[in-house]
Amino acid sequence: MQQTRQDSELFNGHPMRSALGTYKPLTDDRIRLMRQLGVSDVLLTPHRHEGFESSMPMGEAWSETDLTALVDRVNDLGMRLFAFEKMPVPLYEILLAAGDERAEKIDVIAETVRNMGAAGVPVLGYSGHPPDGAVRTTREYPVRGDALASAYDEDDLEPRRIVDHDVTESELWEAYQEFLDAVLPVAEEVGVTLAVHPSDPPVEELFGVPLLFRNRENFERALEMGNSPNHGLKLCLGCWSEMGEDVEEIIRSFGGDDIVYVHFRDVVGTVPQFHETFLDDPEGNYDEYAVVRALDDVGFDGVMTPDHVPLLQGDEGWEFGSILGRTYTVGYLNGLLRSVRTRN
Repeated sequence: MQQTRQDSELFNGHPMRSALGTYKPLTDDRIRLMRQLGVSDVLLTPHRHEGFESSMPMGEAWSETDLTALVDRVNDLGMRLFAFEKMPVPLYEILLAAGDERAEKIDVIAETVRNMGAAGVPVLGYSGHPPDGAVRTTREYPVRGDALASAYDEDDLEPRRIVDHDVTESELWEAYQEFLDAVLPVAEEVGVTLAVHPSDPPVEELFGVPLLFRNRENFERALEMGNSPNHGLKLCLGCWSEMGEDVEEIIRSFGGDDIVYVHFRDVVGTVPQFHETFLDDPEGNYDEYAVVRALDDVGFDGVMTPDHVPLLQGDEGWEFGSILGRTYTVGYLNGLLRSVRTRN
């Protein structure tokens, strides 16, 4: 019998709420800090990054045994493991492979999804930008109080190629359909929902590779290709505003059913030049309160999590900010949620 994300206990009985994640292995201390901040949901973001261990191993399927042990540990400390924000093999690594190599990489994802369902992890996010992670031209753009944020300026991007042959957009769409056809039936069977994140930056091409998830039209195409209750949007507010879109209108257009969860960050400017900033920066691209109100209006009942944040004084060095900035953002989100609920 098909199980959809609406059947999962992590989607039922919980209001729209804040959540918090980590790129690094999850520690008991980090879980306790999350509880102290008033969040109940944990997200893990496996990532290849020089200098520290990823929260989950990359390049191999995650076993049911390991996933179940992780879920049990999180539950024992009074929390819920809501999502993995990236797959063990990044999407573009799959799309740019061919033949048996692509099939093997897709099998890794299908096996991981099946094991996630068995362990009770309801969401697997995946990102639409090569090679693996958002691309920026600096991580040291000064914002309020000389906090450091990431920025993108097309004029400063160093040209390079990550493929040794020409790649067409139609070829990537065909590979993407192959991925969906193989993985979505497994997700439907075991009750896991896939959530697609925009290309970041949302430009037409990067490093010789077309970016599929760069605009509204392409997202509508992606959801049509993966037409399933177990496939939706990882709604990154920063990316949509980088596109120059009206974020509130995007929320109302797609509606609560298509939005699996929300990346909450703000930027100043749009492609080809923008920088990230604090959520409460008056120069930011959108009104955060109006966005939370729009999410409430469409009946969204998932989690909102800090995404990239400025690096604050005394924080750990990480290219998209670390725990102090995320702690501040969770508090801000909780205040927005209280304000929206008060108006109701």
